Amino acid sequence: MTVHPAFPTPTADASPVTVRVVDPLALSDELGAAWDRLADEASEPNPFAERWCLQSALHLLDPDRLARLILVRDGSDGPVIGVMPVASAVRYGRVPLRHVTGWAHPNHFLGLPLVRAGFERLFWSILLGWCDAAPWARTMLHVPRLTADGPLHRALVDVARARGGATVDVHCEERALLDSMLSPEEYWDGAVRAKKRKELRRQANRLADEGSVDFRRWRAGEPAEPWIAAFLDLEARGWKGRAGSALASQGDTEAWFRAILTAAAEAGRLDMRALDLDGRPLAMLVNFLCPPGGFSFKTAFDEDYARFSPGVLLQQANLDLLNDDRIDWVDSCAAPGHPMIDSVWRERRRLVWVNAPLSGRGDRLRFAALTRAEVIWRRWKRAAPAAIEEQEPS
Repeated sequence: MTVHPAFPTPTADASPVTVRVVDPLALSDELGAAWDRLADEASEPNPFAERWCLQSALHLLDPDRLARLILVRDGSDGPVIGVMPVASAVRYGRVPLRHVTGWAHPNHFLGLPLVRAGFERLFWSILLGWCDAAPWARTMLHVPRLTADGPLHRALVDVARARGGATVDVHCEERALLDSMLSPEEYWDGAVRAKKRKELRRQANRLADEGSVDFRRWRAGEPAEPWIAAFLDLEARGWKGRAGSALASQGDTEAWFRAILTAAAEAGRLDMRALDLDGRPLAMLVNFLCPPGGFSFKTAFDEDYARFSPGVLLQQANLDLLNDDRIDWVDSCAAPGHPMIDSVWRERRRLVWVNAPLSGRGDRLRFAALTRAEVIWRRWKRAAPAAIEEQEPS
């Protein structure tokens, strides 16, 4: 473990809790194992903050080394109670404003830190206090994509209030969630209209006329590399490849994808599925299973066979996650209003982007000014469409 010189750690002789900025590529075996144990004890699971996923992201997707990995520990050699990647930002949207933000990349779909269950308030209190004392930190801590009203969101609200401030939810989204006690068959019948189910059965039968159809699932101990290569190829041949946004379109994202799927397999987190025609994948799906939750990370399909809806047929098979006793729910990680998954998964997960003020006088003044400006901006946005509508001729 190393302390980054640009992020000095204030001393806290009265407290057994220690805060460090650690080099993710120079972790001791002992500290790496402590991080792994934390993932199994976390109050809310987040694969993107687990070591097998975040370590490679910080190495491959942050070339300017803007992010710093914050680790909160109970004493110098006790259990790790929290891990969170943060960065110093000089702009907040279009506004020039220095602040601290939870670090993320475009494929980082959840902003939750990993925090040991029961230690949520202590983690936020220590982290915010540490930011107060750090000379690089200003104004506030911005945390994207917290589970609305989850243990970490509630704890952050409580801690900010106890510190004499108040958090502000600045944005919220809802995305598809699978959360049901029904069997896969019951869920499918309830979620998908009878007319649509009939059409999908017809498409499945037509696809079977094209050749041998097979649903496959990656098994522990099976080499992951052929699956990884097949997924990258399938995605690159679709619209994402044409748009330059496929994982294989950039060397760093391809390297990261290969690294994390290999590591997820070793960590027991990987779940991959495929719908094949004559041994060739027409649709593929990557899940991360982090009990009690699951995360549907990536999906791709062969657009030449779109008339058969291979992606939806694979999602139907994917409903067998409802039979997994370890998994209570599955987050789609999809954009809000996604036309395919929203038509299959009925439940929704609400995420919030939260600002928590730091305690310096200048910090509080800047935070208050920003909050007032955002309130005015939101009121103007709500009023503008109504004003335009009134001016339109009837």
